[in-house]
Amino acid sequence: MIKFIFLLLISFNMVISANAYKIFDAEGDELDFEDLIEQSLENEIILFGELHNNPISHFLQIKLLKNIYAEDKTLSIGAEMFEADDQIVIDEFLSGKIRMKDLEKEAKTWNNFKTDYSMILEFAEKHNLKFIASNIPRRYASLLARNGEEALNEIDELGKRFICPLPMEYNPELPGYKSMEGMGADHGMPHIAQSQAIKDATMAYFIDKNFNNRFYHLNGAYHSNNFEGINWYLKRINPDYKILTITCVEQEDVDDLKEDNFGLADFIIVIDSDMTKSY
Repeated sequence: MIKFIFLLLISFNMVISANAYKIFDAEGDELDFEDLIEQSLENEIILFGELHNNPISHFLQIKLLKNIYAEDKTLSIGAEMFEADDQIVIDEFLSGKIRMKDLEKEAKTWNNFKTDYSMILEFAEKHNLKFIASNIPRRYASLLARNGEEALNEIDELGKRFICPLPMEYNPELPGYKSMEGMGADHGMPHIAQSQAIKDATMAYFIDKNFNNRFYHLNGAYHSNNFEGINWYLKRINPDYKILTITCVEQEDVDDLKEDNFGLADFIIVIDSDMTKSY
């Protein structure tokens, strides 16, 4: 009887897992994880757009990373979740000079670092992979949001090393930025759309600067959805880059891709909206 209940529980968990998410292409055709691996290996830069607090996003990130690494030991990793001026701390961890708990104290790690990102760094350390802190320091993005890009010209040259080259190319007509125009005006941040753009431009800059053979980058879905954001800036740097975009969305029903989610990325991971959150 106990064995029967145990097998029943395993079967139930398998059903739950199978329905937790599904993968679709931009046109809404269902794919499987093997398709995602195959396409990742056929491209040079993989932009994995996550939902920051969704455990399925993070589960699939590490799973995909392991499968890419199995075929390509030269890949580099990067992430929005680490600011460029924390690179020295990351490098010290990767080289074994400091411990993970030291990195967590010294770098500006997010609240969900332990549950959602530490395993990516541990994988990079174990396999001697380059890990790039790609994001602009938040204080500089905030400065731009309040006072405009001209304010960044007053930053010390050392600080400018952690930002994309200035002046930044900016297209306010891109839908992702256009939808943000005016959003921060009531909070003293009239340039909030441009502050998002400089995050994208800086991440693209550090991806390109550290590109070798293949680059696997983690970022919020906003920063690469609709082939804008980081993708747009990378194409401005090098139109020949072969880029794969992945995004995550939540739906009450994962069996079919909602029309609103068509075309968001090359691969769209639909996650059950009842999935628990990491914070």
